[in-house]
Amino acid sequence: MTPIDVVLIDRNEGARLVAALDSVRGKARQVIYVDSGSTDASVAAAEARGAGVVRLDMSVPFTAARARNAGFDALDDPQIVQFIDGDCALVDGWLDAGRAFLEANPHVGMVTGWRSEIHRDASVYNQLCDFEWRRPAGEILTCGGDMMVRADLWRQVGGMNPVVIAGEDDDVCCRFRKAGWALHRLPLEMTRHDAAMTRFGQWWARAVRTGHAFGQVHGLHPDFFVTEVRRVLFYGAVLPVLFVLGLFTEPWLSLLALLVYVVNHIRTARGLRRLGLPADDVRNHAALITLSKFPNMIGLARYHLRRLTGAKMRIIEYK
Repeated sequence: MTPIDVVLIDRNEGARLVAALDSVRGKARQVIYVDSGSTDASVAAAEARGAGVVRLDMSVPFTAARARNAGFDALDDPQIVQFIDGDCALVDGWLDAGRAFLEANPHVGMVTGWRSEIHRDASVYNQLCDFEWRRPAGEILTCGGDMMVRADLWRQVGGMNPVVIAGEDDDVCCRFRKAGWALHRLPLEMTRHDAAMTRFGQWWARAVRTGHAFGQVHGLHPDFFVTEVRRVLFYGAVLPVLFVLGLFTEPWLSLLALLVYVVNHIRTARGLRRLGLPADDVRNHAALITLSKFPNMIGLARYHLRRLTGAKMRIIEYK
């Protein structure tokens, strides 16, 4: 069987990192933990569990992409690499299932599975995360940072782009596909995630980061995130301008803008109901999805401001 190595990245995840390390212990040939300036006992926890430790130079702006690249570079002759984050725990059986699929499908360069929230019902924000993780299985365009990749493919595309502060997984998946490889999601549980998102401010910051990702990845791959960028511009910029303009000119313009938001909310709720979500989830998710266009627009604007001014792309954290 092809050996599997694990790269795990983290900063100040505490007990979540311990759970992540314990979930991979003894299941991979090598485990590399990449620490990004933790001030807790993360490094000691990794060393105590036999993981190799890489400490990033924090004089250079930190990104998850940079951490994953450093972890991969620290591996000895990798062939298949599983990447997971420090707030995730690997599900038993996933490594074997992912490896078997790659071995049986030589045209597939990356395989992923389902991520789910450990504390799904701790908040409406965790519930929304859990919904976002559960995407259809089969051939896919992109996935999140939890992925199993052929090492040759990782080398072929040069790993992740270290200046992409969010959506680095979308960017690298685009480059995987452009390199001629298929990407696949198996209908299997892969990791259990702990978003620990219990406050509105956390959700807002995460949505700002998503908007930044839309802008930066779309800038690198103009054929990707096209719909998402247009949607954010329309609901997050055009309609608010129309609403304000109506306040000083024609009030019906403001009413029209509000009506469009109402229609969008109703359509979103109908779509969620068709997916079989419970009524409470439909109500909460539809409200957050409708509202998300505003922080998304802030993130999109922040990206373009940074791009135009030449400012460094610094990460946007929500916890």
